[in-house]
Amino acid sequence: MSYLAPPLLHQQTYSLDHAAWVDLLATTENLLIIQDLDGVCMGLVKDPLDRVIELGYLEATQSFDGHFYVLTNGEHTGKRGVNGIIERALGGAPLAEAGRYYLPGLAAGGVQWQTRDGQISHPGVSEAELAFLAAVPQKMGDQLRQFWRRRLRDVGELLSESELDQAIQATVLDNLASPTANLNTFHHLLHHHRELYTDLQYAMQTLMADLLRDAARQGLEGSFFVHYAPNHGRGPDGKEIIWFGQGDESGTTDFQFMLRGAIKEAGVLALLNRYYAERTGEFPLGQDFSVRQAPHSHADLLALVEQNFDPALMPTLVGVGDTVTSVVVTEAGQPVAKRGGSDRNFLHLIQTIGQRFDRGNVVTYIDSSGGELKNRKALKLEQRNGTPVVTAGPGDARDGDDPLVLNVVFPGGYRQYCEAFETAAARRNHLQK
Repeated sequence: MSYLAPPLLHQQTYSLDHAAWVDLLATTENLLIIQDLDGVCMGLVKDPLDRVIELGYLEATQSFDGHFYVLTNGEHTGKRGVNGIIERALGGAPLAEAGRYYLPGLAAGGVQWQTRDGQISHPGVSEAELAFLAAVPQKMGDQLRQFWRRRLRDVGELLSESELDQAIQATVLDNLASPTANLNTFHHLLHHHRELYTDLQYAMQTLMADLLRDAARQGLEGSFFVHYAPNHGRGPDGKEIIWFGQGDESGTTDFQFMLRGAIKEAGVLALLNRYYAERTGEFPLGQDFSVRQAPHSHADLLALVEQNFDPALMPTLVGVGDTVTSVVVTEAGQPVAKRGGSDRNFLHLIQTIGQRFDRGNVVTYIDSSGGELKNRKALKLEQRNGTPVVTAGPGDARDGDDPLVLNVVFPGGYRQYCEAFETAAARRNHLQK
């Protein structure tokens, strides 16, 4: 009886072969891991101030030093930044700095760079743009208070003044480069008032449009864009489509006012540029390259990689994310797939680079539906001959031609992923000794 070897990970869909994934990370020398944060190595919670990161995971990232970068729409710095979570896990900033525990990579969609030492910079960002962004959190808070004053006549004393203040404090994320209104807390408070919550989504969408107009009047037209998370992809105009959830779904909860060019897929190129420079001393895209100089389309980004990066030095990329959506709707009597999710495009680019450069790039998906938020669809598992099998992913089952393939999935969420990641780190350390 002949033995048929299983396909390689990059040829699989919804694979649960975590042992092979661990082996890939542990034994591949020319490796680059590009990983999202919330929902991947931390649980999703209503209030970002409640996030917790495990020390074991932080130590594991150090085993991949030079081969691991984060790529997040959150931020490194600020009251709700990841650095504060790391410092709390370690018992203070001095210990984080001394041990080089900060996570290297790009935040704010790609415009905030950090080293392991915690050194921060904003490549390609002007002082005028940062000054405009600094005023946005106050405007978000004002909009929320005005909305509530207008609606009190309709809903009565749904929230006390102190409860409203607490909710606004949890909602307005005063990020330096990507101020955000995160409606998770309000969705929890308004779950019995669906229409009111939807009206709040509309109010925040209106504020985002007003901010763009204000920026244009101040000579900053084209400097910013709005990121909705989760979303239903982009429309013909290139703008993201807001998701008004139904029933218990929260739909779009994050309304992020971001710098133009701060898109994760462009961040992949910026990180590759740094990875090559660390190994060769030369930046394929130039030392001053930033995401703000990158094209926005998938095809143009891929072409830039093909034109500038030496195929012989191209690493095996492992992309890790948790936010991928699709829904099939009927338009003009025909089914149309609306594909979105803040991790979709960067994962898809990693997948396509692997195909073009003949590398076994692996798209890794973390099921974060077990958190406090109701905007994630769980993977569907079944037992077949005593073996668990994933039969449906996070998208719409009717979306049969989705180009993004999720090679390896972690149904157990961030804890299961972190355990595998830490195992890979320990094995890599052992093999390098």
